[in-house]
Amino acid sequence: MKGIRQNTLEDIMAERFARYSKYIIQERALPDARDGLKPVQRRILFAMNESKNTYDRSYHKSAKTVGNVIGNYHPHGDGSVYDAMVRLSQNWKTTIPLVDMQGNNGSIDDDPAAAMRYTEARLSHLANFLLEDIDKDTVEWTPNFSDEKMEPTVLPARFPNLLINGIAGIAAGYATNIPPHNLNEIVEACIYRLQHPDCDLDSLMKIVKGPDFPTGGIVMGIDGIHQAFSSGKGKVIIRSKTHFAKTKTIKQIVVTEIPYDVIKSSLVKKIDEIRINKSIDGILDVRDESDRNGLKIVIDLKNDQNEQLVLNYLLKNTDLQISFNYNMIAIVHKSPVQLSLIQALDAFLDHREEVVLRRSKYDWKKKSDRQHILEGLIKALSVLDEVIHIIRKSKDKKDAKQNLIDRFAFSEAQAEAIVSMRLYRLTNTDVLELKNELKELKKEVDRLHMIITDKKVRDQVLIAEFKEINTLFPTKRRSIIEKEVEEIVIDPLAMIPSEQVMVSISQDGYVKRSSMRSYNASTEPLSGHKEEDIIVSQGEANTRETLLFFTDRGTYGYIPIHQIEEKKWKDIGTHLSNYLRIEANEKIISAYIVDVFREDVQIVMATRSGFIKRSCLSSFEVNRMNKEMVCMKVGSEDALIQAEISYSDVDQVYLASLQGFGLQYSILDIPETGLKTKGVKGINFASQDQLAAFALSPIAQQWIVFLKEGKMKRMHVDEFAKASRPAKGNRLYKAIKSNPGHILTLLDCEKDHILYEEDEKKVIKSHEVPIMNASQTYSLPYGPLQGEQWIKEMPKIKEGLWEKKDPYIQELLFKDE
Repeated sequence: MKGIRQNTLEDIMAERFARYSKYIIQERALPDARDGLKPVQRRILFAMNESKNTYDRSYHKSAKTVGNVIGNYHPHGDGSVYDAMVRLSQNWKTTIPLVDMQGNNGSIDDDPAAAMRYTEARLSHLANFLLEDIDKDTVEWTPNFSDEKMEPTVLPARFPNLLINGIAGIAAGYATNIPPHNLNEIVEACIYRLQHPDCDLDSLMKIVKGPDFPTGGIVMGIDGIHQAFSSGKGKVIIRSKTHFAKTKTIKQIVVTEIPYDVIKSSLVKKIDEIRINKSIDGILDVRDESDRNGLKIVIDLKNDQNEQLVLNYLLKNTDLQISFNYNMIAIVHKSPVQLSLIQALDAFLDHREEVVLRRSKYDWKKKSDRQHILEGLIKALSVLDEVIHIIRKSKDKKDAKQNLIDRFAFSEAQAEAIVSMRLYRLTNTDVLELKNELKELKKEVDRLHMIITDKKVRDQVLIAEFKEINTLFPTKRRSIIEKEVEEIVIDPLAMIPSEQVMVSISQDGYVKRSSMRSYNASTEPLSGHKEEDIIVSQGEANTRETLLFFTDRGTYGYIPIHQIEEKKWKDIGTHLSNYLRIEANEKIISAYIVDVFREDVQIVMATRSGFIKRSCLSSFEVNRMNKEMVCMKVGSEDALIQAEISYSDVDQVYLASLQGFGLQYSILDIPETGLKTKGVKGINFASQDQLAAFALSPIAQQWIVFLKEGKMKRMHVDEFAKASRPAKGNRLYKAIKSNPGHILTLLDCEKDHILYEEDEKKVIKSHEVPIMNASQTYSLPYGPLQGEQWIKEMPKIKEGLWEKKDPYIQELLFKDE
């Protein structure tokens, strides 16, 4: 069909997006390297200057300025224009604001500015030097969006605004992030660059120390600054300025300066959340005491708290310290360019030199024209009588001008000036004034000619103007530059409040910690748990210690005590799956409290099939604690039954099989291996037999043997056969074919344990169990426990039944004394 073009969607989108990108990059989001302004900012300043809304005149309503801008130059929403105008007025965003605003222009707490109808504004004094000489043909102009007016494509800019006030913006495929720098330093660098065109970056960095943020702070990392100044990209660390104070009852951290672009209210809120959540102990209160005299955040601490530790934690976990990434991209010759410090200075200096050259040409022409007129007037005054005679004889003004040109060779402009001259100018005084004016004009014309033709003279003009800027705007450096980035060192243990708590873990994987107050208030010595569950371990621990646990599948895991959710003593607790990845069918078989993962301590592990191994405790420590790790390879038909702690090489290993065979040998008979090994054979079995229990002890004299059938006996250690690993061992009790016994566990009789307590009349203690040798049968159980009931209650022996608040379980828990 005629007039219809066929294009692919890809081609159409590519062409449209290319046009859109070009517009966004050049006309919206990125600044011009010459005046450091985005188009909207340039239009705001120009419109204010055009309406005489300057620093030496009265304020205008902001709404009026916004209306002028969007009506004449920037055909976009009034909100975006007003927001840009407000930012230009905020002294915590820019080194020296370019707009002087009266009224609420927002705050460092991110409070919004008042509506434009409530605020008034005018150009600041410094902004005047961005617009100076704009009417002297110093810059290129372009028609506005409606072709009704002309607007500048760039401002004359007597100072490098791009570096001094900085800027941030995001375009299509490009983003810029340039921090503010000290005005006097940047201007001095311009002067030095003019005087030493071949200077290197190191010499410039003796002048420009680094960024200088309006909010102050401490800038760390000279290497990052050097990289940013050399390549346009780099990273620096900005740290708040703080000091410590102390009263009679508390310590204080006082913050007087915060990093650039950090919202103060959000910072205070974050610190208060840390206080409420007790992420670090010792913070009593945080207050914002800022006023018109300056910023001040006060953090109250307990008198016994280490204030440096708290400060380090806050620096690491809040915006009291941030990183700032340089990305110095600006428009140079209508294209986005990554600028180094030297390139940014040169782009500005080239522009400034062009401005001075164009201004000088403009002034030279104006003054040359005036000189020409004055020469004609003075010549006319020297032949005044004849001039008057010629004019009087002429028909009209045009005829008079032509007659003067014919008679005295005046130019058209001179003749026009002569015939337009008023009579009072014929006095002697005015003649002298004209001659003096001509004399000064000749000097000025010659000076301008030198500026136009001689670059060295032009450079001297630039230097003089830069020095004037530094004289008018002395700017003290606000940000301190530190060469090295100070590392934040936080002792993880010191971060945790030291508190004694009760910890318990069950076979099904439920774990909790309870305060000593909750434990002491309870009448139940045994931690709360599900009816069908078993408490594997419980006891007192410190919040700075770690709970290490083992499962029947040959895996282990650990949780710092302070991370375990606090519950009441009678509560069930929280499942381990809330802390780390764990298989649903795994059972916890052993648990210990660890203070330090020492190299001189070992873990001895044994499986149901009789395999045994020992590994150094230090090898169990890992950096990531979000999942279980393998500690022993266990087959699908096998299971880890126990993990014991060994403190020395003199420990004896005691093994008991399900069918009643006992064996003992030195722990040195077990080779030390890594975690992902299967171990070695620890005991030989008869058919259908398996390992039921094992224990370690360097000094055990007697053991109590428990049977699943509800019986027990006390026997000397010598009843366990001494042999090299592996061996079958010998019988620990007389076997009865009609009612064979099956071993459940072993208990060291070193202490006088309470084995069972139903009431005050039915109490079984270790020393009350009869001593029997291996040839004797085991004694009948004490109390009412029989059969299945004994098996059900037997776990309480492993959990530890004790006189109230005197738990046997403390022997099952490991502490590094």
